[in-house]
Amino acid sequence: MLKKAALCVAALLAVSGVSPAAIAAISDEDADRLGDELTPLGADPGASADGSIPAWEGGVTSQADAGFPDFETGGHHPDPFDNDEIGFHIDADNMAEYAELLTPGQQAMLEAYPTFRMNVYPTRRSAAFPQRIYEATRNIATKAALTDNGNGVENAIIGIPFPIPASGLEAIWNHILRYRADAADRQIAQAPVTRSGGYTLVKFQDQFLFPYSLSGATVEGLDNVIIYFIQKVVAPPRLAGEILLVHETLDQAREHRKAWLYNPGQRRVRRAPNVAFDNPGTAADGLRTSDQFDMYNGSPERYDWELIGKREMYVPYNSYKLHSDQIQYSDILQPLHMNPELLRYEKHRVWVVDAKLKPGTSHIYKRRTFYIDEDSWQILLVDCYDNRDQIWRVQEGHVINYYDVPNLWTTVEATYDLQSGRYLTLNMNNEESITYNFDVSYTAEDFSPSALRRAGTR
Repeated sequence: MLKKAALCVAALLAVSGVSPAAIAAISDEDADRLGDELTPLGADPGASADGSIPAWEGGVTSQADAGFPDFETGGHHPDPFDNDEIGFHIDADNMAEYAELLTPGQQAMLEAYPTFRMNVYPTRRSAAFPQRIYEATRNIATKAALTDNGNGVENAIIGIPFPIPASGLEAIWNHILRYRADAADRQIAQAPVTRSGGYTLVKFQDQFLFPYSLSGATVEGLDNVIIYFIQKVVAPPRLAGEILLVHETLDQAREHRKAWLYNPGQRRVRRAPNVAFDNPGTAADGLRTSDQFDMYNGSPERYDWELIGKREMYVPYNSYKLHSDQIQYSDILQPLHMNPELLRYEKHRVWVVDAKLKPGTSHIYKRRTFYIDEDSWQILLVDCYDNRDQIWRVQEGHVINYYDVPNLWTTVEATYDLQSGRYLTLNMNNEESITYNFDVSYTAEDFSPSALRRAGTR
């Protein structure tokens, strides 16, 4: 089964026609296509040939535009597409009919788990972002460039640096630098699920500051930090009180991310250089690596990145059912996979990027194939291969438009381990009093090691 999936990706990789890796920024002529022939972030605004993917008409831009003018940030976002009906479903019996629109990982999931199915809904191109992000993207499009080694980006601030990507590295940096918010708080749950369906919830309180995207931000004032992040474990009791602090950098060659960990037992703050690459993710029971958080993060230095091209595929999208406070975690978490009746898949165009481990470097994943939404630069799916070139794990990013910003970001990230039958869910918030609160204000000082010490001793 897994060999068959590997053969499917070989066929996918044959589809190319994209220019090879490039360092230089795009021309003024190409940049002028943004907001005209292309969307402001570089997507094709037109409908697909058969009309199954509609034209992009600006997305869902506000609470009022979503139909919920009284919605307040921090709540569970009502579904603007609640009246949509399932068009059809894909399962192991009929997946051959849709093979060209499925990733090898999805096919492997359908073959491995007879209870898994994909309910396909009408496509809604809901992605939208603040106007200043569109304007910044146009402003930096002719200036932004990869550093010589590709482990950083120069002359970029606020916007998407490579809206017309010429390489896999450019596309992955678009994901890393995509707009999420100015700042945010969230309360989330993570569940490592056993093959039989058992799990112990791990709960986090996260805080973010995104200096790269702040209004008025400058390259000079950035001090090489694009994201400040604090994550505090609040449950279960045996883990509660541990706090992680991360400063994510723009030029990873100049300076890798800086991380610190507060240990409540020792009541000390220590540097945490291992929070990177394939070191285990926090309290994830070995089911994800550090660089799988947010679907992918950190330095791209260990892989060779190839831009395969753009494809129409069935991907998780507009997953408001999975975000709802009308369901409980037990409704989502079933043996082998999440409850398929709560999952929504739509046909969208995605950029396909293939990453192969560089000779002389190490990572538990020999190869990873990323599927990146053209409308938002959010990674939606990842196929992860082991050293035998077989699919090992499949990542899904179930996204919604947080229309109180607006942005497109995950509400649940899932990592399925096809070899053990276990899986991990991250970012669930159905039973939490606060989901994503974007009405917060922070400074860099709030994310200093000294602030971490104060937070740990309170």
